Amino acid sequence: MAFSAIPAVRVLLGLVLAWSLAGPQDTQAAEPYPGKDLASIREWLVANNPKLRAMQFDADAAEARVLPAGALPDPMASIELREIDPDQRFFLPGNVGSTTYQVKQRFPLWGKRELSRDVARREAESLRFERDATALELLAQAEQGYVRYWHGREAVTVIDRVIALLEQVQDVAGVRYALGMAAQQDSIRAQVERTVMQRERIERLAQRRQAMAALNAVLGRRANAPLAEPGGAPVLPVEDGSLTTALQTLERGTHPAVQASAAIAAAANRNVELQRRNRFPDLTVGVGAMQRGDKLDSYELMFEVEIPFQQRARRERERESRLLEDAALARSDGVRRDLAANLGAAWARWTGAREQRQLIETTLLTQADANFRSALASYQVGEVDFGTLLDALREWQGADLARVDALRDELMGAAEVRAINGDTQ
Repeated sequence: MAFSAIPAVRVLLGLVLAWSLAGPQDTQAAEPYPGKDLASIREWLVANNPKLRAMQFDADAAEARVLPAGALPDPMASIELREIDPDQRFFLPGNVGSTTYQVKQRFPLWGKRELSRDVARREAESLRFERDATALELLAQAEQGYVRYWHGREAVTVIDRVIALLEQVQDVAGVRYALGMAAQQDSIRAQVERTVMQRERIERLAQRRQAMAALNAVLGRRANAPLAEPGGAPVLPVEDGSLTTALQTLERGTHPAVQASAAIAAAANRNVELQRRNRFPDLTVGVGAMQRGDKLDSYELMFEVEIPFQQRARRERERESRLLEDAALARSDGVRRDLAANLGAAWARWTGAREQRQLIETTLLTQADANFRSALASYQVGEVDFGTLLDALREWQGADLARVDALRDELMGAAEVRAINGDTQ
């Protein structure tokens, strides 16, 4: 009976093993990939980008330096053995003439501890703001990469529609040739035009794969990692205000890059004051006790101060701190100006692309579509030649691709504007 149960147990174990091996694979296959919409891209970037994680660790480490920066230095303890008898085998406190025990503690005065802590606090704030500024830049890069990824699919869709129309035109040309109403060259030209469009389709697909690799790199994924198909056109709203209003918002200093540079300047300013107060010496207090034999014989109290002999070195340190403050203030002003220039350029790209897209959608696309339909109908009845029909088709296809390209440029400009304005949703 026991021997007959062994095969059943083996089968059961095999099923359990197969289920355990298949479980993680099914879970991994069911795990959603980023790419369905911009929200999935943003969430993945914030959670997995290695640069952001490294900067977060740096900010946490800087935060951990704030408390030690203003802490008292560790005290010093010493034991001094005096009047040692060389004939003694062991140098113990009871075997020497006297033993002195001392404990010393240095006390930084004149508010130096609080200044040191304030400098460390401002430096930690600057790292946190730098992390936020980098996150905005990476979000803009990810959004632009997603726009390119979506644009590649839309461009291929337009080209596929043109290829399908070329097949219909080729059929019409073939029928007219069979009836002796058109030359065989019309059908051949349609085939050539379709081959040209297929070549452009291959180029667009290659550009989309490049966009996928670039997007995966920003997200912190391997280059060939799969992405979900976009659910629709990306939405990157920009407040339809004037550029002057956006620049005024930027001047208020709410951008993380501006706040980071301001925190560095504030830390440099506090360091100037710290170096100035280093003119005044710190105080070291010590207490001690003297042992003779087995008894404490006397006690002592000590006060120590540094003698400021190195005046030239001190003045140079103060000069260094003032220069570093000037550099931090100049750098902060440079950050504001760079952001303002980038905002102006991004705003120009966004508004220009939006106006082009609106013109194409409201006027050019409608005109090109009507022109192609009229040319096709006229060719079917022999009123126009095949070259006119192909020109109309090229204009219609060019207008549709121009619409998709203009929308891509508009969205990429919007991503830049939003990053500078601090929009993350």
